[in-house]
Amino acid sequence: MTRLRGTALRLTVLVGENHRHRSRPLYTEVVHRAHAAGLAGASVFRGIEGFGASSMIHTARLLSLGEDLPVAVVVVDAAERIRAFLPQLEDLSGLGLVLLDECEVVRGSGGGEDRR
Repeated sequence: MTRLRGTALRLTVLVGENHRHRSRPLYTEVVHRAHAAGLAGASVFRGIEGFGASSMIHTARLLSLGEDLPVAVVVVDAAERIRAFLPQLEDLSGLGLVLLDECEVVRGSGGGEDRR
């Protein structure tokens, strides 16, 4: 893993837990593509409640609706590397919002050279 410090870009992809690309969960596909692209890191966070374009609220509190909870895939790297990665998401149907936020990495782990 390459050390990342300073200004970076955070990519957040929101999907439903049950959304799939071919035979794998959509969030897994995003993480594997980010890894193959050599990005600094990616994490998946499972929400406990949310709604999207359908306006249906999905929640972990109700068994009948708790099957398609919101999931956020968060990827952080240098801005140019994140922007170069975005076209790799274009063929994925079922993506919800795709967000970009500038952020500052104040502490990063891993070896290798700094990516600034």
